[in-house]
Amino acid sequence: MTLHPGLRLGPGEFGGAQMTTSRPSVVRAEERRVAPATAGMQREEAFSDDERWLGFVRTDADIEGGWHHHGERDSYIYVLRGTVSIDFGPGGAERLTAHPGDFIFNPARMVHREVTGPEPGELIVMRLGPGPQVVNVEGPDPD
Repeated sequence: MTLHPGLRLGPGEFGGAQMTTSRPSVVRAEERRVAPATAGMQREEAFSDDERWLGFVRTDADIEGGWHHHGERDSYIYVLRGTVSIDFGPGGAERLTAHPGDFIFNPARMVHREVTGPEPGELIVMRLGPGPQVVNVEGPDPD
């Protein structure tokens, strides 16, 4: 199997591994690196390069996380544990909810926050696109 050209092994944006085009690699749980946080969320980087990021995210139980977006990066999320809702849209008035086994797609630049149920959430997240991993903001646009 050939990986995308330009992926390489070495330090990522936050110290995690980058992929290589010549051999497979493994990042063990204890090797994941802490990535920028948003209130109520802890991110751990496994692999990254300039336009790709893959990691593990843990959310606290019963939280309304901080408002943020991911710049030019589309986010693809797989829910491992917990119920995770995404608030978004004008004034943050829209919500979708995902359960274990569900996938979520968050488009680039979409201001949102995660809201969790009575147990912590655990997610696998992949982001594709250039720019910052997270941009924390005061809140969604009012309209």
